[in-house]
Amino acid sequence: MDAHSRDGAAPLPCLLSFLPHAALLPGIVLTAVIAAASFALRALPGVALFSPMILAIALGMLLHNAVGTPRRAVAGVKFVMRRILRFAIVLLGLQLTFIQVAEVGLAGVAVIIATLTSTFVFTKWLGARLGVDRRLAELIAAGTSVCGASAVIAANTVTEAHDEDVAYAVACVTVFGSVAMFAYPLLAGAWAMPGKAFGLWAGSSIHEIAQVVAAAYQRGQAAGDFATIAKLTRVMMLAPLVFALGLIRRRGRPGRRGKTPLPWFVLGFIALIGLGSLIAIPPAVKLPVATATTFMLSMALAAMGLETDIRKLKAKGLKPLMLGLIAFLFVACLSLSLIRIAM
Repeated sequence: MDAHSRDGAAPLPCLLSFLPHAALLPGIVLTAVIAAASFALRALPGVALFSPMILAIALGMLLHNAVGTPRRAVAGVKFVMRRILRFAIVLLGLQLTFIQVAEVGLAGVAVIIATLTSTFVFTKWLGARLGVDRRLAELIAAGTSVCGASAVIAANTVTEAHDEDVAYAVACVTVFGSVAMFAYPLLAGAWAMPGKAFGLWAGSSIHEIAQVVAAAYQRGQAAGDFATIAKLTRVMMLAPLVFALGLIRRRGRPGRRGKTPLPWFVLGFIALIGLGSLIAIPPAVKLPVATATTFMLSMALAAMGLETDIRKLKAKGLKPLMLGLIAFLFVACLSLSLIRIAM
């Protein structure tokens, strides 16, 4: 009996230690399946215009509101929304380099920073005037000013809004980014905008990277290439924005200083940008990492969809949608005006 105890006692604690992780598996697998489905759907005609992240939150919401999120999956879904999301944002840094900022030029960077900062501040201010919840207005401001759904979910690590707020903000940036995707090339053609100027306009004001690419390359290779670089430069601003939000929130709640999170994972994001700037990462490594990053971000948005109640979205009314529309018009007009002055 003693021998049996000696043989079996050691493995038992090891097996028990894995039980909490095993409890996360149903939710992780469910979000991964939804993310995979969102990638597969992009093979359909017209669907490729939307990023897998947008499709993932739509599928997650559909599943949750049609049949409900399985109780066994709840723990894993929450894990994906927190841990996997932060890890994916860190990896996002490998897609950017400081050299890309130099390619945009000082005037281009100035346009991007001025547009981003002004749009964020204006949207927050207007949200308060319209009576939109502060946290929802903050998410719409981040998504409109920086990089769509990625910025919404990154900002929410600090804002800590309800999942319905995240879904609403993602819906706003999706709708108005899609409008821009079709409207910008038509307007640029009517105004005979030069390729570089149009690329900067698209990159500094359209919400999602996929939407920027779809819009800009309609005006030629040069416009598309410059728009992509400008957009990636804008994405780089995600780090200081989220970190600043964390500091402001921490300072605004001195009594709960220990409970208010600072987004330290943003430092990992910046570190990987620096690594990619110092070391030439081969495409054989960079492309799979980029795909994995998008997949994990899609899992995070699928998780948010799985906790979003459409009835609560409807209860928020049309004011946040109006805020998203005015913010979209503001960022489009401001960036265009600054480009006309700078270029």
